[in-house]
Amino acid sequence: QVQLVESGGGLVQPGGSLRLSCAASGFIFSRAYMSWYRQQAPGKERELVASITSSGGSTNYADSVKGRFTISRDNGKNTVYLQMNSLKPDDTAVYYCNALDIYMYWGQGTQVTVSS
Repeated sequence: QVQLVESGGGLVQPGGSLRLSCAASGFIFSRAYMSWYRQQAPGKERELVASITSSGGSTNYADSVKGRFTISRDNGKNTVYLQMNSLKPDDTAVYYCNALDIYMYWGQGTQVTVSS
């Protein structure tokens, strides 16, 4: 059974940092292209935040988070991370982990709220 379990969300003040984790199981993690998406409000489209290739050798970021967020992965731990620095209120969203192998899988999401 495939599982993507996100953790690390919470409430943080503007300018603060959070590190999201996504623990994967049920598929060959080291072959999967991994991404983080976010949805800023119910009914709003999920947007791609960051992605990383299976080896971790290449990454991609949305313009809105470039220079502030860093995606990384540990294939030995079947985990992908999103380090978020200099957080802004506009970063408030539910953040979802996504895996693309033969199929596409989603986590359940973790809430990030940036507010003073």
